[in-house]
Amino acid sequence: MTILLCQHDDMCRSGRLGLTLRDQGHRFDIRRLNRGDALPHDLDGYTAVISMGGPQNIGDDAAWMERECKLLRAAHAMELPIVGVCLGAQLVAHALGGEVASMEKPEVGFPDVMQSPSAQTDPIYAGMAWTIPQFSHHSQEVSRLPDGATLLSSSAQCKAQSFRVGVRTYAFQHHFECDRPMVADLIRAYPKTLQLAGLTEAQCSKEADEKYQFFARQSDRLSVNLATCLMPAGARLGAIPA
Repeated sequence: MTILLCQHDDMCRSGRLGLTLRDQGHRFDIRRLNRGDALPHDLDGYTAVISMGGPQNIGDDAAWMERECKLLRAAHAMELPIVGVCLGAQLVAHALGGEVASMEKPEVGFPDVMQSPSAQTDPIYAGMAWTIPQFSHHSQEVSRLPDGATLLSSSAQCKAQSFRVGVRTYAFQHHFECDRPMVADLIRAYPKTLQLAGLTEAQCSKEADEKYQFFARQSDRLSVNLATCLMPAGARLGAIPA
């Protein structure tokens, strides 16, 4: 059985999350939508869906965007595990009836992301610090959560840094999947976004050097928790109910 991985930009790969899931024995069907790959017609044979980040915005005239939202709605209705990251988190919110809006200015760098009380009892956050500098790089945000969603973490600039809908759909605005080269690539690739955020590449790189090690340890733990609690190998192999 296979995880459907929707990729919207060559830089926004699955990173540490993909490596962790691979080490747990999962396989991937990677659809690079920014390169013109088609989405599957249905979710037969898939055990989960992961939607990654990208430079696109909700509302863009991208032929794949509403088709991906339709698949996310179907996966949620089937109670398949879903993980959305950055743009993927916004697509999850949009697909399930939430709202996405432009921010006053982009959030870029490693803001402190604080767990909500609900996150402190969520197994996905087991063993993690209650406040973590998480790498963020976005100019839109989820302005209204889908009905019934649970807020899991917030930063000073972005209230919906992570949320859960139901028991198997998780969305993260921050890029916990990024390794250090991926962080550098995203900082370097969008100088206009840095300018709008009032930052320079040098400032962001310095902050990354200072905060990356703690961020990486916590993000590794989050990836392991997602792999073992949300997408356990036992469920994939049929040893326990999916």
